[in-house]
Order: sequence, then C-alpha cells, then structure tokens
Amino acid sequence: MNILALIGSPRKQSNTDILVDKLLEGARQNRHTGEKIYLYDYQISGCIDCRSCKEKDYVCCLQDDMQKIYPKMQNADLLIFGTPIYWYGPTAKMKLLIDRMRPFIASKKLQGKKAVLVVPSEEGPTACKALLQMFRLSLNYLGMQLAGKLLATAYQRAEIANNKKELNKAYRLGITL
Repeated sequence: MNILALIGSPRKQSNTDILVDKLLEGARQNRHTGEKIYLYDYQISGCIDCRSCKEKDYVCCLQDDMQKIYPKMQNADLLIFGTPIYWYGPTAKMKLLIDRMRPFIASKKLQGKKAVLVVPSEEGPTACKALLQMFRLSLNYLGMQLAGKLLATAYQRAEIANNKKELNKAYRLGITL
C-alpha cells in the first residue's frame, strides 16, 4: 500500500510529525511504503470558487504547488492528514489543502481510498470533536473511508516524544493499516 502523509503543522520534528513518523514506522512492518510532505513547504492558494474543477478535465485552474500535490494524492492508497488543533479545527495550511481537494469531488479520483487522522491537541481528544466532524463529512463527500484516528494530548514542542503510550498507539495503528 502506498501512503501519503500530509503534515499540516508548521513545526517539523514536533508532535504531529513525531506521531506520523511512528505510524509510518508501524506501516512499514507490513511492507507499506510512505511519503511525507510538509504543507508549510508548499505555496497553496485559497479556493476561489470558480468551479472550473467541476468541468471537463476536473482540474483546478490555480497554478500553485497544489499541482504537485494532486498527483501524489491520486497515487496514494491511503492519506494521512496530520494537523494540530488550531481553534478547534485544522491549521490554515491543512484547511487550504482540504478546500483545494474540490476537483476530486467531480473526478471521484479519491473514491474508495482510505484516510487516517493524526491530531495532537493541548486539551486532548475531547477538543477534537468539531475537527473530526469536518473530516468525516469531507471524506464522505469525497467517497473516502476513515480508516483510523489518533487523537493525542500534546502541546509543548515535541513533548509527545516522551509519551510512550501515545507513540505505541501510533505504531500499532500503522501496523493495522
């Protein structure tokens, strides 16, 4: 299985990144391959609701780095969406990515694929309800299946690295993919 991890945290080597690494480590035990991209390294413009992606070739008219991300998403069997909680939702970059996934609604090129959510939050899993609902509705709209979630309590930079319980959960989730 080909896995694409989309990291929506501005902090590399911190909580979201560490949890996704552990999940990918577990997935590699079953010979799955994985690529990780950091959304903050890409220029992603906001959707302008022109709806050109709903016509002919189902291609977004905006020429930015999403044109590099779209084929990676299409070629993946499973997408990992990793984002810390910002105001009970995803980071701005993750939200931009989600908004720009609109061409996949009409093209159905993500239909049948699986997704996993990795979300560290200062307040823990109970603070993730709104974000989970947004992702569930969005994935359903795209015809994707939520295959798993990891909701961890973490706030300070890289503090999750000392939480063996959460790291083990991430690893085990990776193995089950």
